[in-house]
Amino acid sequence: MSKPPSSNVLRTVGLFAGIAGIERGLAAHGHHTTLLSESDPAARHVIQSQFPDCPIGHDVRKLKRLPTCDLVVAGFPCQDLSQCGKTAGIDGLNSSLVAEVFRLLDTRRQPAWVVLENVPFMLRLDGGRAMALIASELVRLGYRWAYRTVDARAFGLPQRRLRVVIVASRDDDPRQVLFADDQPEPKQPQASDAYGFYWTEGLTGVGWGVNCVPTLKGGSGLGIPSPPAVWIPHERRIGTVHIADAERLQGFPEGWTEPATQVDHKVGARWRLIGNAVCVPVAAWLGRRLLAPGPCRCETAESVPTGGPWPQAAYGGADGTFAVRASTWPLARKMPNLLNFLKHPLRPLSPRATAGFLSRAKRSSLRFAPGFLADVNYHLKTCEHSK
Repeated sequence: MSKPPSSNVLRTVGLFAGIAGIERGLAAHGHHTTLLSESDPAARHVIQSQFPDCPIGHDVRKLKRLPTCDLVVAGFPCQDLSQCGKTAGIDGLNSSLVAEVFRLLDTRRQPAWVVLENVPFMLRLDGGRAMALIASELVRLGYRWAYRTVDARAFGLPQRRLRVVIVASRDDDPRQVLFADDQPEPKQPQASDAYGFYWTEGLTGVGWGVNCVPTLKGGSGLGIPSPPAVWIPHERRIGTVHIADAERLQGFPEGWTEPATQVDHKVGARWRLIGNAVCVPVAAWLGRRLLAPGPCRCETAESVPTGGPWPQAAYGGADGTFAVRASTWPLARKMPNLLNFLKHPLRPLSPRATAGFLSRAKRSSLRFAPGFLADVNYHLKTCEHSK
């Protein structure tokens, strides 16, 4: 494909594309996707519908070489790196596939830019071995790199979702993309008219969110959807988020994942795709800064010692690795009230799910917000009486 008119617009290849959250965000600033690769049939149906003119590969392992491009992006599999996943590490069956990215980059037609995305637990798991491997591979390939942990709430979405974004460049300074924007993390409110939590937890945590939902998940390994719940104290009501609102909580328009139902009619398939997606406004911010880098606003701290957890943000190259004092809020877009953001009615949490959560919560040593467990118990009795 020919390069778009603007010389600053980047021809992009998306690996492990999922439902193309990165590519949709980049497209908001004119970047042009020339190839997508995704192995999940349900996800492929989504991107075939949303990017009808873009070639789509089925298996990154069968891709022999990269086409001519300026940017490679990859939200590589997180199952082995997530705190709530298998924690098998970077050598796990899924997350080890990041090696395919480096294989494809190791050609004579190396792109100028690389963007990777994954969960922040990778910075601590196995002493940060995953990040150490990624950094060393990028340096071997001649890239300078930077990474930063960012929160989706900074981009105006009521979802507390922390992700590590890695930007690498052969010719430019990636710090001018990742660290050109920085805002102090706002003090979080103690009270709200709505709270998000995970009803699937209760023993060691609940993913508590004030005026926001916790991180959207892909669901269970059995394909059972796991939408977050919302507690509305003044109504003593507890319900789960509608899937269309889950799409919006990731920055997609409603119905973005509906094409997935052509190959998998279970709602769990759509939840899996949404939970594994990259937040669109985060990618749009990167797309803007790739077009117009700015001066680094974040202060460099000390060099990063080897063999231990990695900091929240850092940069490096052949001359070493250095921590950066960067907040998780590059921007500070106004986050709407959660109840105002949600457009669809909450689905009442089922009696079985409510009873299971309540049992776990009572056995735990967790401290809960005043009135929360009383309202969970009230919700359970109301559900049972309405049978």
